Amino acid sequence: MTQSADRVVLPPAFPDHTQLPESDGTFVKNFQEHPQSLILTDSLGQILQQRHPDGQYAIGQDCGIYWRETEPAEKGAEAPDWFYVPNVPPNLDGQIRRSYVLWREHIAPLIALEFASSGNGDEERDRTPLSRTDEGVITKPGKFWVYEQVMRIPYYGIYEINSSRLEVYRLIEGYYQLLELNQRGHFSIASLGIELGLWQGSYQNQTMLWLRWWDEEGNLLLIGDERAELERLRGEQERERAEQERLRADSAEQARRAEAQTRRDAIPRLLGMGLSAEQVAEALSLSVEEVREDCGD
Repeated sequence: MTQSADRVVLPPAFPDHTQLPESDGTFVKNFQEHPQSLILTDSLGQILQQRHPDGQYAIGQDCGIYWRETEPAEKGAEAPDWFYVPNVPPNLDGQIRRSYVLWREHIAPLIALEFASSGNGDEERDRTPLSRTDEGVITKPGKFWVYEQVMRIPYYGIYEINSSRLEVYRLIEGYYQLLELNQRGHFSIASLGIELGLWQGSYQNQTMLWLRWWDEEGNLLLIGDERAELERLRGEQERERAEQERLRADSAEQARRAEAQTRRDAIPRLLGMGLSAEQVAEALSLSVEEVREDCGD
């Protein structure tokens, strides 16, 4: 008598970034959000190159982070305006990332930033947990709760653009704690050895308060244009110093020649007063040979 084994039906594999939507159909709300992301990424580049000489890190700008499977799929993603993930490749299998799939890579972003361009940041501070009613209705969780309780992102920043208010939270013992400003008015991102704060200035033809990075000594981390301008000014200063040194050298040489000529002009006069060549040489700090050469002996 033979027995037939029950057929095992495996569940479908979790989708990857190429199988998930890269957009939910919304669009950027204003002209500030894109350059704000660029200035953060550009200025942080040198720090990340030092931290990741192998190039293993990824930066997302308004890209989806998938953390659960839903229908439709994009309902299971949150899209921070800017985030940084350490120790992951910038591309996957030679393809540009379409999204970041947490269940595939298991490494949470180190920091996520949200730019609250409208309202008072209530959406970014929404702590509503994921829940299901007896009827099977699922409550959409809030961003704050997802970043804190599911993704467990160590640092979370909320920048209210209209009110120029910045808050930074750090995950401590499983919950976000609001950080305090340091003496420079910045928030310390200790895991990266940098600080985050607000900077008044012009970037891409917009003058306003921008989110910027500083190092631990309070030096502003520069973007490419600022670094190029700094190098240009340093080059000009170096050329000015070289020209000043040349002028000082020429002036010193002229003074030396004038002094030597004054000594030579004094030789005949002193000899005419009856001093010996040896006495003249001692008086003028010259050698006897120099005295004799100048007097024609």
